[in-house]
Amino acid sequence: MGSNGGERLAPALALGAAAAVAPAATEWAFGTTQIVVAPSVHFYAVGMTALGTAVASLVLTAIGARFRDTRTVLIGTAFAVMAALLALHGISTPGFLFPQNGYGEVMLTGGVTLPAGAAILALSAFRFRFVQRVGPLLVLQGALIVVILGLGALGLVDPGVVPKAPAAGSVLALSVLAGGLALFVLLVWRALRTYLLTRRTADLIVAIGLAWMGTALVAALTMTYSDLGWWLGHMFELDGILIVAVPVAIDLAQTAQARPLAGDLSAAELVRAEEVFLGSHVRAITLRLAQKDEYTEQHTRRVALRAVQVGARMGLSRGRLRTLAIGGLVHDIGKLSVPDAILKKPGPLDDAEYRVIQRHSEWGAKLLDELGGFSDAVRRLVRDHHERLDGSGYPDALGGEEIGLDTRILSVCDVYDALLSPRVYRGAWTHGQAMALLRSEAGTALDPRCVETLGEVLALETAAGEPRIERAPAGAPVPAAAW
Repeated sequence: MGSNGGERLAPALALGAAAAVAPAATEWAFGTTQIVVAPSVHFYAVGMTALGTAVASLVLTAIGARFRDTRTVLIGTAFAVMAALLALHGISTPGFLFPQNGYGEVMLTGGVTLPAGAAILALSAFRFRFVQRVGPLLVLQGALIVVILGLGALGLVDPGVVPKAPAAGSVLALSVLAGGLALFVLLVWRALRTYLLTRRTADLIVAIGLAWMGTALVAALTMTYSDLGWWLGHMFELDGILIVAVPVAIDLAQTAQARPLAGDLSAAELVRAEEVFLGSHVRAITLRLAQKDEYTEQHTRRVALRAVQVGARMGLSRGRLRTLAIGGLVHDIGKLSVPDAILKKPGPLDDAEYRVIQRHSEWGAKLLDELGGFSDAVRRLVRDHHERLDGSGYPDALGGEEIGLDTRILSVCDVYDALLSPRVYRGAWTHGQAMALLRSEAGTALDPRCVETLGEVLALETAAGEPRIERAPAGAPVPAAAW
């Protein structure tokens, strides 16, 4: 579940797309081949699918209940409903446990399993105020299972109560198919949104699994029992359910949120849980910074969080927000090469010491290059975060359009956080004082759009009553070099 480098995004997406369409290609090539399969094969194959889905439901529901996460329980409910319908689908196999009594039920359950699951999974992608407690959802899940199995048992005893299933390829079947596919498209898109931000293989796998489930739905509603594609659809259904459930369960166990299915992971959350979403290599750097200088590590985290908040408000793509998050977290890695006598000096720096500290951005970019696994965009953020629009920055005295928007955002957030931290030679500035200075530099050294957007982000945070990000404690001045 590690992250991939930005330069490998296109190949990964191409490989994922190939994996996603492979079942559809197989259906197209061999789906209409006529075969005869014993009822026992259908019974046991569907039974295994139902069992696997039930296990997925139990795991997801248990994790959701443990973390009191209603969205996760709702996902578990989707798998529970599919498991119950699949169980009935297998039990009602004509010619196995029942003669032809189950023909209507086997067709109906086979056609509605995936649309029903997709509908509930789609609901889990949104937040509802009326779904705030886990208990009622657990009751609802149990009630749905009881009702489905109860009605299914009644249908086996009295086949006349089972509604007639739409014939394969009929207008009604195609209408159900269109609705179901629309739901799966929504779910695939939301999973891809998460992947574009995290670049985790697990999130791409979830999108692939959802595509497989959509392919299985096509087979269920357009083919019949004698078509090879109908049987292949059952296989793709089981595989799709499993490759969706396993990564989601692992993700939930770590973060208590179903990120791939929800598709609403924010860049700020990416920063808060960098090891889960950005990989151990980023976490290793933040730990090294903490060992070298605790303030620097805390500072980089705060700057990264502010930067992605500003970037999101300015409409940066999810890929750029991910780059900004990583760049913010590692932008001061070059300070690992700064001698402690300078970095932690309890007083102002002299000119020679200041020239040493100025080299930390160059050293940081070089260190990332040596470590590997970081994109050119991240290394550029690390090297350029002290550049200024008027050419007064370092290390290359860049100016104007030579400085990218992402770097401008990071620079503004870096200065703001530094001003709010106490120094041995001055106290911490207030928010108002810091914003006044940023605005005075806007249009000359700093980008005015970035300054104003940071002000908007902070104003919204205050209006929402959110606590300010903790910074250096009062009475514990920060060394002069920590800026």
